[in-house]
Parts: sequence; structure tokens; C-alpha cells
Amino acid sequence: MIKLAFIFLLLACTASFGQQAPKPYGPLPTQAQLNWQETEMYCLIHFGPDTYTDKEWGYGDEDPAIFNPTKFDAMQIVGAAKAGGFKGILVVAKHHDGFCLWPTKTTEHNISHSPYKNGKGDIVKEFKEACDKLHMKLGIYCSPWDRNSALYGKTEYVTDVYRKQLQELYTHYGPLFITWFDGANGGDGYYGGAKEVRKIDRSTYYDWETTWGVVRKLQPNAVIFGDVGPDVRWVGNENGIAGQTCWATYTPHAPEAGKAPGNGFTKDREGIQGQRAGQYWMPAECDVPLRPGWFYHASQDGKAKSPDTLLSLYYKSVGRGACLDLGLSPDKDGLLSKDDSTKLTLFGSTLYDMFYRNLAKGASFSASNIRAGNEAKFGPANLIDDDRYSYWATDDNVTTPELIINLHRSITFDVIRLRENIKLGQRIEEVAVDAWLNGQWQQIATATSIGGNRLIKLPKTIETNKVRLRITKSPVNIALSDFGLFNEPRTITSLLGSKNESN
Repeated sequence: MIKLAFIFLLLACTASFGQQAPKPYGPLPTQAQLNWQETEMYCLIHFGPDTYTDKEWGYGDEDPAIFNPTKFDAMQIVGAAKAGGFKGILVVAKHHDGFCLWPTKTTEHNISHSPYKNGKGDIVKEFKEACDKLHMKLGIYCSPWDRNSALYGKTEYVTDVYRKQLQELYTHYGPLFITWFDGANGGDGYYGGAKEVRKIDRSTYYDWETTWGVVRKLQPNAVIFGDVGPDVRWVGNENGIAGQTCWATYTPHAPEAGKAPGNGFTKDREGIQGQRAGQYWMPAECDVPLRPGWFYHASQDGKAKSPDTLLSLYYKSVGRGACLDLGLSPDKDGLLSKDDSTKLTLFGSTLYDMFYRNLAKGASFSASNIRAGNEAKFGPANLIDDDRYSYWATDDNVTTPELIINLHRSITFDVIRLRENIKLGQRIEEVAVDAWLNGQWQQIATATSIGGNRLIKLPKTIETNKVRLRITKSPVNIALSDFGLFNEPRTITSLLGSKNESN
């Protein structure tokens, strides 16, 4: 009896072990990175002296008296972003000209010396309050480069000015979902009246590990964006486009041998695709302005990207596992133009109309393998629930499974969505999708690097009642969390008129 009981216990333990989750593969995301991935889209707000000087980069000698947005309305700007389907905004609290949009104690070159609200204004605070009211996430960018500061280029600028500015922002305007650092550092500027060129060692000047420590201490739930991450990387262009193959894993490299990479000092083209064998989980952000420029220019009125163009960028950023960071530029009154707002709203309506219903809902599945035969825990029905991290998994030795999706009716679609449970890493390298057409399987799509989100826009609409998914390359067993079929709404450019189109 004792021997028999031992055998039963051994079998039970073996079965239980076989139902354990797959082992994680490669670098893994933090909770902050997961939160960022789910955000998908946010808007970068450029607003300041450059709005009034018709420049993209201010020299640093601008008089604060020029900044007086008499109709500024943070609710209008944040509301337009929300109507566009964006889930957060990223405020440029200080651009390269050094003018601070909050009443900082670190420099006189700030909003308290402007006529806005008689020197009592605080643009960052107003954006925070609008985000709170509209349930939008808030992020902050404070430019490392400061063309106004007499101390720029010296150690004292980093320790006594820049980091103290970060401390003020992260203490008084949180919680933040992202903190943003870029690579525009050093060059000509006003620099307290010196009017000269100042260069810094981009590899060492900011002592990024220490500077990032300010974020970790004061905003531990925020990701840090930069050319070198460490949480989110720049995609390497300002076109809003990630590579067709785009890995969430990445190792930044300096352009000069023997030096450490830094913001503004990387082989930035590597950010477009990332690396399959990248050392860190560091997915890409794709940034691009809604208008041709980042700041407002009257000459660019009516030239905002159309909803169709924005949708194309969505496929090429969010649809490739990145997040889309779209630049918005309030005008001299402190408002988004009607044309900009209208295009954002139409874009948001397009996304809603496309994704509000997964056409694969109600389907039945036939999988070539289910991990330990456990349908409830690892079965393909998890692909169409509302949990981004429930998943279909296979046994350890099954890396190229197939799945037949019986839709039980004829449907039409032209967009396919796949997601992995990235809590277990980015695993799948290549997939193929077939449709049952004219009595046989016909391949309709392939894709690489699935990760947190992969959208496949088909060249034409498919009508079928059965679809087959084939995992054609993966180094380990799979953990696929989502399968969706959708229809892109009809083109809406015609509603605006082609004359307003700008790619």
C-alpha cells in the first residue's frame, strides 16, 4: 500500500509540474515597462518661447515677456489627445532654450518672469490637473541641454541646476508614467551672455546612472526614455516608424570604440529594429510631430497629418511592438487649432470603430498542442478573452505549433492582431497565417518579432470562415496571449479634403 501511494504521489507531482508556466526567455519587462506598453500612444506637447519666435530650437536669449498665452486651455489640448485615442501626454517642461514652464527656483528664466497670469502661472501644473480630470497619464521632459544657463558645460550645471529641476518636477507633478531624456546636447547658445559654442562629453557629462537615480527615487513607477534607455529606447528616427522586424530587446552601442554609449551618443540606427540577442528589455518609442514641425508655426496651419496617415503610422509603430509618441503644438493663444483637433478626433474614431469588436470572438479552436493538455490554463480560448496576459502555451519541446480558428460564419477582415505574454519574454520569431479559400488553405500573411503587439495590415480584405495560425520559428515553446481579426474602417481622408494631407 505504501508503494502504491508513493506511485500515485509521484504521478500527481509529475502532472502538477507539467502544468507549470513556461520558463521565461531572455530579458523581461518590469511592471513600469508593462504599464508603458499598454499605454500604446501618448502626445508630446511642445509649447514655449519658440511658439512665439517661429523657431524649433531657441537660442536661450529669449525674453520671458514674449510668453503670454492669453487663452491657454490645458483641458482643450489634453481633451483633443484623449479624443484621438491617446492615453497620456508628455509635457516639455523645458526645451533647449532653457525656459521653464513652472516657477522653478533653479533659474530666473522661467514662467514667473513672464506676463502669463501676472507671473503666477504654472503650465505644468495646469497640464497635470487636466490629466487628472480626464484620467490621462502624465509624463515630463526637461531638456538636459540648456542654452540659457551660464553654467552649462560645467559640473555645477548638472548637480546644482539640472538635477534640482528634475527633483522639483518629479516631486510636485507626479505620478508620472514616463520621464524623457533626449540626445540634443551641446552646441552654440546664449549661455548667460557668453554667446559661444560649448561641447560636452556625451558619454560622461550627465553621469546618467546618477541622474536616472533621481527618477528611481521620486517616480519609481515611471519608465525612463532615452537613446540608451534604460527602460525605453528611441527608435532612431523622427518619422514615427519602427522596423518591420522590431525586437523589444536591445543593447545600445557607442559610435566610438572604447567609449560608453550615452543619450546623443549611440549608433541610433540600431534602435529601429533592436537586436534579437539584446541584453536589455528596452522596447522602442516612435516619435513624430502631428504637423511638419514640433513647435507651432502659422505657416504650417492646415498641414497636420491626416487621420489616414496617422493610422498608417499606428500600424508601423504600435503595430510593431513600439509606442507612438505624437507631437502636438499649441498656438500663440495656447490652443490646438481646429484642424489639428478635428484630425485627432477622426483618427480616434477610426481606431475605436476598428477595434471595438474582435471578429474572432465566438470562434472555436483546434490546437496541435496545449501545454500538459490543460485547456483551462494554457488553452487557445485565452487568445480571445480580455486578459492581456492569459495565454495559449505549448509543451517545452513544441516550438512550431499550429492553430485552426473556426469562425462558424463567413467574415471579412483585413487586420490581424497577435500578442505574446511578454511577462515571459519575447519568444516567437516568425509566424504565418492562412485562410480557407476555395476549398484549400492559402497563405495570406507572415510576420516576425511578435512581442507585446503585432498588427498585420493585409493588402486586401479576406472573406473566410476558417483561419490557420502557424508558428514557423521560435527558440522555445510559445506563450501567445492574443489573436484578433478586425476590419479597417473606410478611408476618411475624403471627409477632410485631400488638400490638407501631409505625409
